[in-house]
Amino acid sequence: MPPHTAALVQGTLEMLVLKALSLAPLHGWGIGQRIEQLSGNTFEVPQGSLYPALVRMGRKGWIKSEWRVTDNNRRARYYLLTAAGRKQLAAETAAWDRAAAGIRGVLDSRHLPDPA
Repeated sequence: MPPHTAALVQGTLEMLVLKALSLAPLHGWGIGQRIEQLSGNTFEVPQGSLYPALVRMGRKGWIKSEWRVTDNNRRARYYLLTAAGRKQLAAETAAWDRAAAGIRGVLDSRHLPDPA
């Protein structure tokens, strides 16, 4: 892993893919690039993790795919977010926000609160 990247937090790959696809339909390589771009080059998504996640998400009905021609005039499978995927993204974003706020509360603690 290059020094500027970080490991994805367990369970966040699907949420990040859903977010990338909420912005525009993308092919697999483009999804990885979009996540890297949106994260400020913090996260690099290995293709070996991405494609199994796309299959899982397709089975769950969160995404669908179709063949399109890329800007380079090549055929590629593009992935699109479904209505169920938008709903899942909203749920995962809310859960992430709650967890992040809880973690931030612990990390920002300066004293031990009274347990009573």
